[in-house]
Amino acid sequence: MRELKLAVIGAGSTYSPEIFEGIINRRDMLNVKRVSLMDIDERKLNIVGGLIKRMLSAGNIGAEVELTTDLDRALDGADYVIAQIRVGRLPARVLDERIPLKYGLIGQETTGIGGFFKALRTIPQILNVAKRMEVLCPDAVLINFSNPSGLVAEAVQNNSSITMTGLCNLPINMITDMKKHVGQDADVTYFGLNHLAWITSVRKDGKELMPELLETYETEDIPKKFYRLCGGFPCGYLQYYYTRRHKLEELTEKAKNKTRGEECMEIEEQLLELYSDASLYVKPEQLSKRGGALYSEAAVSLLNAIENKLPEFHVINVRNNGALPWMADDDVVETKVLVQGKKFIPIPVRGFENDHIKELMRTVKAYEKHAARAALTGDREEALRALMIHPLIGDGDAAEACFDEMLNAHKAYLPQFFA
Repeated sequence: MRELKLAVIGAGSTYSPEIFEGIINRRDMLNVKRVSLMDIDERKLNIVGGLIKRMLSAGNIGAEVELTTDLDRALDGADYVIAQIRVGRLPARVLDERIPLKYGLIGQETTGIGGFFKALRTIPQILNVAKRMEVLCPDAVLINFSNPSGLVAEAVQNNSSITMTGLCNLPINMITDMKKHVGQDADVTYFGLNHLAWITSVRKDGKELMPELLETYETEDIPKKFYRLCGGFPCGYLQYYYTRRHKLEELTEKAKNKTRGEECMEIEEQLLELYSDASLYVKPEQLSKRGGALYSEAAVSLLNAIENKLPEFHVINVRNNGALPWMADDDVVETKVLVQGKKFIPIPVRGFENDHIKELMRTVKAYEKHAARAALTGDREEALRALMIHPLIGDGDAAEACFDEMLNAHKAYLPQFFA
């Protein structure tokens, strides 16, 4: 095994211990000798970094660990870079959740106008990471799960030469749950865009199980009647599309007390207090309350497949390159790929006749194209064009008024719009 340097950008995240739990569990396959933990928040970096050092020591990983606020230092000579940043931190998320409600719009951190502003803040920063990697570690692989992961991948994969992919925990969780229901030997087909995806086929022993499952299988977030209407099992985020008015009412009522972002701020402080305990050397169970189950498992599993050239299948965000024939080649889609070293080969989907899924994917991808351009150029009109297309907006006047308020609220993190 070759010796590896792993850089984590946004290492002060309370999710970071999960990454290193995965590294410890694969210590016989991954020879991590250097770890660079980078974050601009020194308090969180020192607390989380301290726990990670204790975890690696207890796991018999003899890696040199450095904590730094310098991006270039972290990237220099890295073999793998994991990015999990939140520009503006959780207070920015709370603004993304609260401000849209004033205009009758969904306030959510990864979709709608809230997710749009998260993308505007995040895309330039992740693209900067990729551009610095081109100089400091051009052969490294960038694995990003900074949200909105698919939209970030759309921008970066079409504007950088770095090997990069976006990850989400939804595919691994949905596929895992389905296999628990029908059996581990089932072949589950999942694809779409990040946070806009469906299970479209479940085959076992040569038989297609979808007709039966559409009548009997249930998920938590979306009423069962929509399964037949959309012809698949939608990921949880499609509840914002299929039951928009209900979700708007639910979010408005919730915001009278606390938004999810405000709840996460409280959970994060509780976790940081736990992490500060010098006797703690394992990931605490309380981390599960923060959400994001299996994010890091997906990331380290993919890293392991790349490094050890394991011919595995993973669902990740990659350029389409003909896999889904109704999408353009340069559209970044979330689909099954065959990992062959640093090459991600999307598995073709042929004979798929579901017009609802095709049309909704193309509509939201059109939004993503405009949104990515707006994030990179600071073009206000391009930003408004994106919002006029998005299915969750539906009102140009409300979109413009909300856009202007949110632009000023996030001004410190959106210099491209104020040049």
